[in-house]
Amino acid sequence: MPTPPPGLRQWQAEAFTKYFHLRRRDFLAVATPGAGKTTFALTVAQTLLRMRIVDRIYVVAPTDHLKRQWADAAAKFSISLDPNFKNSDGSHGRDFHGVAVTYAQVASKPMLHRAKTEAGKTLVILDEIHHGGDALSWGDGIREAFSPAVCRLSLTGTPFRSDTAAIPFVEYEPDDEGIRRSKADYVYGYGDALRDGVVRPVMFMAYSGSMRWKTSTGDEMSAGLADEVTKDITAQAWRTALNPHGEWIPAVLAAADRRLTEVRRAVPDAGGLVIATDHETARAYAGTLKQITGESAVLVLSDDKKASKAIEDFSEGTRRWMVAVRMVSEGVDVPRLSVGVYATSTSTPLFFAQAVGRFVRSRRKGETASVFLPSVPILMALANQLEAERDHALDRPVDPTDPDFIPEEDLMDEANREEKASDTLEKQKFEALDSQASFDKVLFDGTEFGLGGDVGSAEEMDFLGIPGLLDADQVNELLRQRQHEQIRRQKTRPRAAEAEVGVVDHRQLKELRAQLAKNVSAWAARSGMAHGLIHSELRRLSGGPPVAQANEEQLKARIERLQSWFIGQGPSAG
Repeated sequence: MPTPPPGLRQWQAEAFTKYFHLRRRDFLAVATPGAGKTTFALTVAQTLLRMRIVDRIYVVAPTDHLKRQWADAAAKFSISLDPNFKNSDGSHGRDFHGVAVTYAQVASKPMLHRAKTEAGKTLVILDEIHHGGDALSWGDGIREAFSPAVCRLSLTGTPFRSDTAAIPFVEYEPDDEGIRRSKADYVYGYGDALRDGVVRPVMFMAYSGSMRWKTSTGDEMSAGLADEVTKDITAQAWRTALNPHGEWIPAVLAAADRRLTEVRRAVPDAGGLVIATDHETARAYAGTLKQITGESAVLVLSDDKKASKAIEDFSEGTRRWMVAVRMVSEGVDVPRLSVGVYATSTSTPLFFAQAVGRFVRSRRKGETASVFLPSVPILMALANQLEAERDHALDRPVDPTDPDFIPEEDLMDEANREEKASDTLEKQKFEALDSQASFDKVLFDGTEFGLGGDVGSAEEMDFLGIPGLLDADQVNELLRQRQHEQIRRQKTRPRAAEAEVGVVDHRQLKELRAQLAKNVSAWAARSGMAHGLIHSELRRLSGGPPVAQANEEQLKARIERLQSWFIGQGPSAG
């Protein structure tokens, strides 16, 4: 059995060893975005070629840009892949070991690719295999084309899909409830990679604010992004926030640029990426960034033939910002990206995880990532679940009205082209009237920090000014210090309303109760402790009445006490 070559990361060496120990036709490796799946796969390919187990390589990727990226990476392993191969070519040049193609390319002529696979001892590398769902054109195509392959190496950073279609060449096993779940041969999750320093810790900078819009019936509506309202109202408030002509998105872009400036003190070439929903807003965001920074942003549009070149130039340069229409969400490797703005209304778990994955690739110890996003409930939940390990589950109930249920074929269409007027909101007459931004909180490691504040306030700058070079433990400690300082400042800061007439600030109480509830939920998820028991223990330790009757000081004390549990991993720490 071959030994792993020097220079591999520990997980890559372990996966390499397991691959050649199992020596099965199919092998599924799940590794978090940014961990180095490409290096692992090409090391396996290089070894199989050297051992003459295979004599040709097929790489299948979701996009044209990714197949060129694979070809460039393969060249460093002395493997020649043709990323320009077209179905009409019939065969690739003799000087190449194989080709890099897209799933769509295979699906359009599966028998052509089957013939090429049968013509030699072929290794097929299926990048982001979760896109190959059974009964969808891509899944049918790769199953037909690559069934004769000698070896199939499947890779994914997000082993879950929005639907329940089986993925070709993936093994499924029933769990305790009888639900079949995908079985990976090697798993390297975000939590593992974070502990190993392979990926960066991610701070989510959440921004709320008040929104006002006019509905299709001509009624004026208003809501806050973080308000507990219906999904429809949240969606329209979210859409209002992302409108480039309001005040919310320019304020958030300016905050993100301030964060980027802080990061660049320690990481001079750090870059930022704004993920936009469509071409029109992407151009508007780029214009806003130029006004903020005085420098033109790199604009990447999916219908631009020069898009791949623009991404490569940005990756190799030192420009501050790139704005893209979602096509950069998956697999595209720009290691210097450190700050992101999630300015799209797409909210599937797969898309969110892949988007965040653009910022987590670590180049040296201590680099951090910061992702700015609206404080809407679904994004808050996804940010808090970043470290959750997921498997692709079959047999679960399917509700096509669920906003998270999007067949993968449609998801990839959305990710690589301008979003068309396909959803209900786009079909309605809608007019964004006004949007105001406010700093809400920072989410890190399943915990929330910050008491909110105006844009430009000291409360916001406490977190925007966190140094750009810190490991995960240092980030955690510094966030807690800033939180403690903010609570201390508010305790000693006289408020005019109370000083003059003793009026209770009901808005502040509502925000504190909401923050306490979210932190209780986070601790419940981590510890398995019931929500009611958590509240009872906090009340016992901190004193005071139940939450509904607690005053501002009592609520802050409970928040601070609860956050101390995360440090000590339990109530005994208090």
